[in-house]
Amino acid sequence: MKNEKEIIEIVNKQRTFFNSSVTHKYDFRIDQLLKLKEGIKKFESQFSAALKDDLGKSEFESYATETGFVLHDLTNTIKHLKKWIKPKRIKTPLLSQPASSQILFTPLGVNLIISPFNYPVGLTFAPLIAAIAAGNTAVIKTSELTPTCSMEIQKLIDEIFDPEYIAYIPGKVSETTLLLKQKFDHIFFTGSPKVGSIVMEAAAKHLTPVTLELGGKSPCIVHSDANLHIAVNRIVYGKFMNAGQTCVAPDYVMVHQSIKEEFLEKIKQRIINMYGDDASLSPDFGRIVNEQHYSRIVNLIDQDKVIVGGQFNKADRYIAPTVMENVTLKDNVMAEEIFGPILPVMEYNNFDEIFDTISKLSQHPLACYIFSESKAVQDKLISGIQFGGGCVNHCIQHLVNPNLPFGGVGESGIGSYHGFNGFERFSHKKSILKAVSWFDLSLIYPPYQKKIKTIRRIMK
Repeated sequence: MKNEKEIIEIVNKQRTFFNSSVTHKYDFRIDQLLKLKEGIKKFESQFSAALKDDLGKSEFESYATETGFVLHDLTNTIKHLKKWIKPKRIKTPLLSQPASSQILFTPLGVNLIISPFNYPVGLTFAPLIAAIAAGNTAVIKTSELTPTCSMEIQKLIDEIFDPEYIAYIPGKVSETTLLLKQKFDHIFFTGSPKVGSIVMEAAAKHLTPVTLELGGKSPCIVHSDANLHIAVNRIVYGKFMNAGQTCVAPDYVMVHQSIKEEFLEKIKQRIINMYGDDASLSPDFGRIVNEQHYSRIVNLIDQDKVIVGGQFNKADRYIAPTVMENVTLKDNVMAEEIFGPILPVMEYNNFDEIFDTISKLSQHPLACYIFSESKAVQDKLISGIQFGGGCVNHCIQHLVNPNLPFGGVGESGIGSYHGFNGFERFSHKKSILKAVSWFDLSLIYPPYQKKIKTIRRIMK
């Protein structure tokens, strides 16, 4: 644990180190990224065991969504960083000629990265990779809800980085509160909208820019022409990964009335195929992070509407993959983001019902998933729903592409990252115009008599 004096000292030392310009150099950035990559490889087994302990994750899921995800991000960043940091040439208007214009990507400075419990490894190191690539220093605070993962993350950071460059702050809410009192150059937060508003309020006192990766009730729409076999496979995969504790998981399904019964039969069978008759015995199905979240999720289950699942075990923090039918907006399960293994199913007959439901639940969901074989239907839904990002005929996979920016809009987040977009998020785009001194355009100087016609021709 760190007290306020220690936290202030860490932030001040990082600012001094950043001001030395050591972190700005390309070779330094690459060296640190390579060190981090080797560290992630070294700690792979420890992370896998910790994720199993904290969240019940299987080895495959731990690698695919956490360790492997981070290694893939590192490989992509190391490969492209030299290109990313090059000044970007921009056209110069006639009035400013002769001159050249460019954008320089300069580091923001000292960053605070606050990561969540649901993907503690992936969502700690993904923003850190972007911060390092952009030439910054960073202070890391992980969630107290995943103590085993936090312990291993701290070990890795303490082993390979000097705290004046990358520092890990252990602790709980009190330490986070102390960190938010400090002056940072940028705060990157992943978590709930409720806590996101607290972070933004604290940042506003210092006029600190923020990146907020939040959540919301992300809809999944299954139209009448959808390939149901594919839709069911991918919805079950996206929803029940990490026991539903995924910010971009399909929060609820809206299925066309004409295929609803077939959809429900197929999804029941698919859950059994994936996790067996008793998912508590499946090595591939996770657990809820703690008793508080377990109790909250259990209270969202209406047993009268359950068609599959509905079982739970407090001692094991287990909640079965659960599907509820005939759900309405009045049900408790629709009052908040579920963040657990419950899938409510609603039916619709026309697009207006879809738009109306989404509008009442969340103006700007983080993700949206559309299953339809019709480009016209796909385009209508994509253009008619404001959301952070999503997929057509798949779930979750937009996160896998490092070339796609990931982030929310409105209530679901501010800013985006991944790949170049992460590098850009942790950079300041400094605009530079370089003019020549061997020519001086007299048009821009007074007196302006007889010059108005010329300026009108140029600036129109």
